[in-house]
Amino acid sequence: MSTATIAPVNPMSADGKETVMTVMRRDRENFTRMVSDPKNWNVMTRCTGWETRDLVGHMIDVMEGYFKNWDAARSGKEGTALGLPVMGETLNDHALDFRKLSREEALDRFKKDAQKLDKMLEELTPQEWEGFLVYHPFAGPVPAGFYGTFQIMDYGVHPYDIEYGLGNKLATIDEASAGLILPFTFIFWQNTVDQDAAKGVDITYGIEVAGPWGGKWRCTVKDGKFAYEPEKGNFEGCDALFSFASPQEEVLTHFGRYPGGSASGDPAVIEKVRHLFFPF
Repeated sequence: MSTATIAPVNPMSADGKETVMTVMRRDRENFTRMVSDPKNWNVMTRCTGWETRDLVGHMIDVMEGYFKNWDAARSGKEGTALGLPVMGETLNDHALDFRKLSREEALDRFKKDAQKLDKMLEELTPQEWEGFLVYHPFAGPVPAGFYGTFQIMDYGVHPYDIEYGLGNKLATIDEASAGLILPFTFIFWQNTVDQDAAKGVDITYGIEVAGPWGGKWRCTVKDGKFAYEPEKGNFEGCDALFSFASPQEEVLTHFGRYPGGSASGDPAVIEKVRHLFFPF
């Protein structure tokens, strides 16, 4: 499916469900094709310490974690969340644990889990897409529709990681995939402020992302909290401005694949923003 035919939507709204599901399935097909190639199974990817097989283990881990909390939500039970600070280390340990599976076992389990989650998302009503809350294993309760884009974060970005490992250092991701992920990067920033780095910080800065899936936002950090809103002017009064040529550049920078974008304004503020958030 050509990205030119995909109009920007709000993935958090039920109106965007069809687009989210279409992009998720397309990206999942690409991911499945790449991980199913035996030559790629032990390729070291862009994810530090992870071979392609570990990306499959990661997908099994996250999906089966979703199933557990999804069942709890359907039963009216309170879920649990470990918190984003431990997310990276925990996911790494879980992914590596799946190395005990044979390649055939891992791929079969992954494909079955993927189809199960696909069906769960497809069956969500518009009201459930926006309002049925399911505990994310690390982030806490989020609307069930978020899980469609969470899948795109994996299926959209991890093929880049494999391509990078195969030698294509200039690989990128799809525009629509990045455009759907983009709104969630701001939510992650809200929940990943490094409180030590944020002590005494009181700044306002802008973010602009070019392209139809992009936009302009005014961000503030004060009292250890990150907040944002659409920019209505031309960043008047901002201490710094961070500019990205595309949603792909913003998303890959956000997830630590490379330090993209450009910045202008107060050098001290620029440096502060670049170290305000902990990785996850």
